[in-house]
Amino acid sequence: MGGARQPREDGPPPVPPSHQGCAIRSVRVQLPARRGEPGGEPRGELRDRHEDGHHLHHLVWRLGPGVRVCSSAVLGGGIGPRAWILNAQVPGGYPRLDPDRHLAEIAAAEGLTGPGAGLMTAADVAAYTTGHDGGVTATVTTGLGVRGWAAAPDAEAAIPHRPGTINIVVTLPVALSDAALVNAVATATEAKVQALLDAGLDCSGTPTDAVCVAAPEPGPDGGEPFAGPRSTWGARIARAVHTAVLAGARPARDLS
Repeated sequence: MGGARQPREDGPPPVPPSHQGCAIRSVRVQLPARRGEPGGEPRGELRDRHEDGHHLHHLVWRLGPGVRVCSSAVLGGGIGPRAWILNAQVPGGYPRLDPDRHLAEIAAAEGLTGPGAGLMTAADVAAYTTGHDGGVTATVTTGLGVRGWAAAPDAEAAIPHRPGTINIVVTLPVALSDAALVNAVATATEAKVQALLDAGLDCSGTPTDAVCVAAPEPGPDGGEPFAGPRSTWGARIARAVHTAVLAGARPARDLS
């Protein structure tokens, strides 16, 4: 779910007493390991929780220090250091009007501290898909209940935003410059659209799609300068995202 808001430098906003203590237990320790690659990039964890009578899942990346994220996330969007990323499932017909605070509540229940990026979706987060290419990992949750073309007539554009959502989280083992981080988000989006078309879907995405790209903070060299689809790291991003979105879009298409 998009709509970036400025992150708090001292961590998530305070959790109201009425929403403290989400019941959370571990389901899976980490995402599948990269294929044939040495370690290096942050791994995610699949978690589940019981909230207001619903059994839901979320993915957590505990990035630690020295990582920055470029994202359109509803919580902690923009470019800057982030200690964690959270992709949380919410019920269909999501009733709350404060998704950033809701994500902060889930983060607090997970013990996450410091600035982070939070996304949400009504898709089944436990059905996440991954793509791996040359050190890049893309993790995608795919919800296609409300989909269409980005350049839609005003009548279609006025459809209320709901968290159906294709959420993409990309992790890299190398630092990117500011421009390359922005370019990486564009490259991931291009690859997403290509995968949707390859899956036989007549759309460019959903109204609430979001992307996060996480990479080490650059040193004196400023990081890799390019992440377009024909650059070394951009090509890897594109292939990883295409693989993950295609794997998620085909079954989601059949169910929609």
